[in-house]
Amino acid sequence: MARSSEQTYDVVCSDSLKPNPKTHRCPDNGAKVNLADCGISIDKRVAELNTVWTDPAFDPSQRAFYYVRVLEDPTCRWSTHDAVALKQPPPANVPTTVQERAWNSPI
Repeated sequence: MARSSEQTYDVVCSDSLKPNPKTHRCPDNGAKVNLADCGISIDKRVAELNTVWTDPAFDPSQRAFYYVRVLEDPTCRWSTHDAVALKQPPPANVPTTVQERAWNSPI
C-alpha cells in the first residue's frame, strides 16, 4: 500500500511579496490589528490574488490531489470586538485576534 505525503506551497502572496524558493512560504506582509478599535492595516491588502502554478515535483506515475487554501490577514476575535464595544479589556484567556482560513474541495 502506498504511503501518502503532503507538501504545502504558497504560490501567490499579497502586497507583491514572493514565496521563499526554499521553504515555499510567503513572508509575513506586516498586517496588524489595532486592538483599541479593531481597525486593520488597510495598506496591507489586495482585492484579488491570482496566479498559474505548476507542481514542480509532478510525477504522472503517482496519484496526486491538490486544493487551495487562503489565509486572511489577522482580524479581531469576536470577544475582542465585544470588549471594544463595552470599553473593557479583552479576555485574557483567549487570543485577541484570529486569522481566518478558507479552502476548496480537493481536485
